[in-house]
Amino acid sequence: MRRRIALLVLLSGALSRSVVAQAAPQTGLIDGSIRSGPTQQPIASAAVRVVGTEFAVVSGDDGRFRLRAPVGVLRLEVRAIGFAPIVRSDVVVSAGKPTTIVIELQPRVVTLSAIDVTPSYFEPTQATPVSTQRFSAEEIRRTPGVQEDVVRAVSVLPGVGVTTAGRNDLVVRGGAPFENLFVVDNVEVPNVNHFGTQGSTGGPVSLIPIEFVKDAALSAGGFGVRYGDRTSSVTTIALREGNRARRATTLNLSATGFGAIAEGPLPNDGSLLVSARRSYLDLVFNAVGFPFIPAYTDITVKAVQRPTPRDELSVLLVGAVDRITFKNGTADNRYDNATVLGSSQDQYIAGVTWKHLLPSGVVTTTLGRTWSRFDAAQRDSSDPPQLIFGARSTEGETSLRSDVTLQLSTRHELSAGLIGKYAGALRYDITLPGATRRDQDGVPQALRVDTTFATFKQAAYLQDVMQLSDRVRLTLGLRGDWYQYLQNAVRLAPRAALAWSVNEGNTLTLAGGQYYQAPQSIWLVGDERNRLNLRPLRADQLVAGWQRLVRPDLKLQVEAYVKHYADYPGRVYRPRAVLQPSGFDDVTNDIPYGLEPLRADATGDVRGAEVLLQKRLSDVPVYGLISASYNRTRFRGLDGSTSTGAFDSPLVFNALLGWRPNARWEFSGRVRSAAGLPTTPFTTDGRLDFTRYNAGERLPTFFALDVRVDRRFVFRRSQLVTYLDVQNATARKNISQLAWDARLRAPKPDESIGILPSIGINWEF
Repeated sequence: MRRRIALLVLLSGALSRSVVAQAAPQTGLIDGSIRSGPTQQPIASAAVRVVGTEFAVVSGDDGRFRLRAPVGVLRLEVRAIGFAPIVRSDVVVSAGKPTTIVIELQPRVVTLSAIDVTPSYFEPTQATPVSTQRFSAEEIRRTPGVQEDVVRAVSVLPGVGVTTAGRNDLVVRGGAPFENLFVVDNVEVPNVNHFGTQGSTGGPVSLIPIEFVKDAALSAGGFGVRYGDRTSSVTTIALREGNRARRATTLNLSATGFGAIAEGPLPNDGSLLVSARRSYLDLVFNAVGFPFIPAYTDITVKAVQRPTPRDELSVLLVGAVDRITFKNGTADNRYDNATVLGSSQDQYIAGVTWKHLLPSGVVTTTLGRTWSRFDAAQRDSSDPPQLIFGARSTEGETSLRSDVTLQLSTRHELSAGLIGKYAGALRYDITLPGATRRDQDGVPQALRVDTTFATFKQAAYLQDVMQLSDRVRLTLGLRGDWYQYLQNAVRLAPRAALAWSVNEGNTLTLAGGQYYQAPQSIWLVGDERNRLNLRPLRADQLVAGWQRLVRPDLKLQVEAYVKHYADYPGRVYRPRAVLQPSGFDDVTNDIPYGLEPLRADATGDVRGAEVLLQKRLSDVPVYGLISASYNRTRFRGLDGSTSTGAFDSPLVFNALLGWRPNARWEFSGRVRSAAGLPTTPFTTDGRLDFTRYNAGERLPTFFALDVRVDRRFVFRRSQLVTYLDVQNATARKNISQLAWDARLRAPKPDESIGILPSIGINWEF
């Protein structure tokens, strides 16, 4: 009966097969799966249709389908009894390789007549966590100015501030970048960037190739108990599976590098996806004449096997080598390089995930490993340059987590999990002279550390999701964390969320709870008392929102939030300031990496409001979003005084607009603007005056216009996608910070390089 209903949906109003065949366009293959979002159970007899055409199919008992569809960027409409219908836009179909796609539907208590409900381009608001937005891989790839970087792409969302040009640090609702959690295929990753800042989460460019990304979601606050050990946000990056139909190859030239991707089937209904990339930043920096030359290489591998219909095993490996060299042949080069902290790195991310389907649920177990070796150094301008600061360290962590989700009934979902993390050998060899590490009285306090230690953390959570009525959904959760290396500290974090669908298009949401985060490992070696004086950071959050589905492809969202920090790290040598690092470019300006005495006695408060209007690509060939945020951040230091937060940007505005007039051309633009960040004035001898912490004049307002043009070429067995991307098209010299110029003996603005054009080529065959 279910199959008959699905076929009726597909054939309703359709032309005959003979008419379709007469006008059949060039087609490609979509190899897809339809699953239940909470339990990952396959959905049989789901009706899948290419919107605007008569290309359609019904999923099999295993939830799988294969559909021949016109080449181009399409929309898939998916319907199944008992689930909310949805339209998945931006499905790229190529003549060069099969398209692999997984579509998750959210359960819905409906009658049979609800099959005619208009499908939405967005996930049901009741099933979406508060403050969460999701981007598909194509939405990330085509965003102007992000250099196909998955982390930069989410920076257009509300609540995300602007940081230094050339970096992708996320500043979410006033929190520092180290407060953000990144999860890649169920592995929690300390930093997903090349040349990533130690003890933080930002960097110049992401490790993850955009061709590997299935989708990415940012939860800016109010997220559930599944994720912890971070106080600001969670960014989950799901990687796609290689196609299981045939071998295929992609060659890629992007704004920062070039690479190749190979994929194809494996036995046991499996697949293999492999990428290798190498940057050409060294060629660009050499040509422009920069005195420092960065270069990186990375390799990414994902393999999937399905030994039984209810078991899936996936293996992930990401490895990267980052190197930076300095050209010190001239006095000017040595002077410029003396203000640059260079860091060469080796790192890898590895994970093995086993997913087992239960009769009405799923168990997911992941063994993960992250490892990084840092070699950071800064030298003076003498000939030859002498070491100012050196830090060689290794940070590695092994994690094991198991999560289970059970669909007890159509109105009741229960999930629980256990997480263990062990860092067996954290090694730090650090030399920081007294001239770059002064106390509050200006007295030099040199630091010399050569130590190795281990840490262990464990967590458990339980979450209950109840559909109290057709319109009200309540989520209750409790998370417990144990920190062995912080005097066996135990923290319990209750969280709750309520979603009320006032009517079919309007939903009110309310979420709140406690969030804890362990201090960064490198902070523990900044002073021998830090292990006793530091505690898990705490943030109490409350988020209230309203979401309106104006039309199936247009969403309006308004949120207001408050966040209170406690046990925040205060700086003993800078008692007015709290520790909120981003990227350290010059150790002569401030003490790097938190290598100083710290006490967990600072507090803070954040208040803000956000508006988001988002349009997905539909029969109206225009897409985009507009977001605006108001945010105020205040912290109370160890001396009891209150100061503006380091990332306090009262107003942030983003606008993205794209137009796809036909299957070949696409035009898009993005506007970014933000109130300038606060600054700390310099003393007459070139040191930051922390008695006036963040009390100086704000930086000028940030503004940037990015434009992009994409052109697709379709051949018989391949597809070529090219683009021209112009960052900062107005050539505005945005100022990211004020630095001390020793020659001028005065502050000097650190300006962006102005207009930055780039081209990209992606050839699939």
